[in-house]
Amino acid sequence: MPSPSSFLCEAIEMAVQNVTTGQGGPFAALVVRDGEIVGRGTNVVTTLNDPTAHAEVTAIRRACDALDDFELAGCTLYATCEPCPMCLGAAYWARLDRVYYAATQEDAAEAGFDDHHIYEEMAKPPTERQIPMDQALSEEANRPFEAWLDYEDRVAY
Repeated sequence: MPSPSSFLCEAIEMAVQNVTTGQGGPFAALVVRDGEIVGRGTNVVTTLNDPTAHAEVTAIRRACDALDDFELAGCTLYATCEPCPMCLGAAYWARLDRVYYAATQEDAAEAGFDDHHIYEEMAKPPTERQIPMDQALSEEANRPFEAWLDYEDRVAY
């Protein structure tokens, strides 16, 4: 079975190629199950004009598609960099077993990819964030949840 280092080396090569071919940023990720790669992704934010097209999210989407499941229990994510808040959230929602990463968020910040401000914003109450957030229609807010709870064929996730 390949080692975590070998999967990280492959992801690093993908990230370098992503940059040198002009496809996107210096990030790549692999989703692996039982020693086999089931999803690959590189950062294609600028190529697709999609701020959610981070390498980890792309790899998770492809792995879910390949496995025909929205949960990736039994899988490991190998990323060239410590996941940002969005990618970390995706890893938790996918229910991955483990994450290995090479560079730290500090390394990324030195290269111009600083997500520290997002962590700071998340710690603030919604009304104090840079993007103002206000609750409205609180009396109607639970209707979708009530419909969900009443829906007999719901799939828990």
